[in-house]
Amino acid sequence: MATVLAVGSVAYDTIETPTARRERQLGGSASYFAVAATPVVSVRIVGAVGEDFRQADLDLLRDRGADVEGIARRPGRTFHWAGRYHDDLIERDTLATELGVFADFAPEVPASWRDTPYLFLGNIHPALQLRVLEQMRRPRLVVTDTMNFWIAGQRAALRSVLARSDVLLVNDSEARQLSGRRGLAEAAAAIQALGPALVVVKKGEHGAILFGRTGLLAVPAVLLPSVVDPTGAGDAFAGGFLAHLAAAGADSGSDDTPFRVAMLHATAVASFCPQGFSVEGLLAADPPARAARLAQLRAMMTP
Repeated sequence: MATVLAVGSVAYDTIETPTARRERQLGGSASYFAVAATPVVSVRIVGAVGEDFRQADLDLLRDRGADVEGIARRPGRTFHWAGRYHDDLIERDTLATELGVFADFAPEVPASWRDTPYLFLGNIHPALQLRVLEQMRRPRLVVTDTMNFWIAGQRAALRSVLARSDVLLVNDSEARQLSGRRGLAEAAAAIQALGPALVVVKKGEHGAILFGRTGLLAVPAVLLPSVVDPTGAGDAFAGGFLAHLAAAGADSGSDDTPFRVAMLHATAVASFCPQGFSVEGLLAADPPARAARLAQLRAMMTP
């Protein structure tokens, strides 16, 4: 089984939707990524949690197939985010952001993990992403996520990360902000000039677009009968995406084909995330369910 290293937050989220509220549920980019990527690949997680982090949540990740030895437990509280979704379950308001031990997070990749061939850099400070890259021994493929906050305030460090990344995951507004271009095709081309050979623009309920070396692929979102909690869907997309690439043995020199197929797998896997709170929807996505969802997506795209 292929192995992926995921560096990012392991956190607790308090979520309010129009119909329910969940207190301090398992969240964080590395958590969603790992649950989405397993059991297709083995995932090694590097992160930090506080004294309040429940052993049951570590056991959940471990039982799912993730190696949690890289998650450091430190004195203090676990990173906590609270948000309230609007009636459309798209727009949301941040109610609280408590960094806790994540404020001093300095990722340390265990020596035996530094030759892991596939690397996911979750949405953390670009200086920390660089710290991880400097510890790794030539990964075959680096997939990076970022956000508007880092684009606005840490552009120089982010450009250094992009110069060493193979794929960048962003939403459409982030692509425009990073590139200074309004059209998505122009924005993607400008980002590719910074380093990543491929750019994936996530468009939420409208799917995602892959800008590759030789063309693009637009994948629609799976139409769901209902949405419970959309938190973490982007990180689940990343997990499904890199899991397929790792299982296929893709690398930075591969042509666009495995990346195009990975877009379908990523979209299918991520579609389970909004169907439950926290990682509940992803946990229900066993291999037969994933295969059925992938077939549903392919049927949507077939004339």
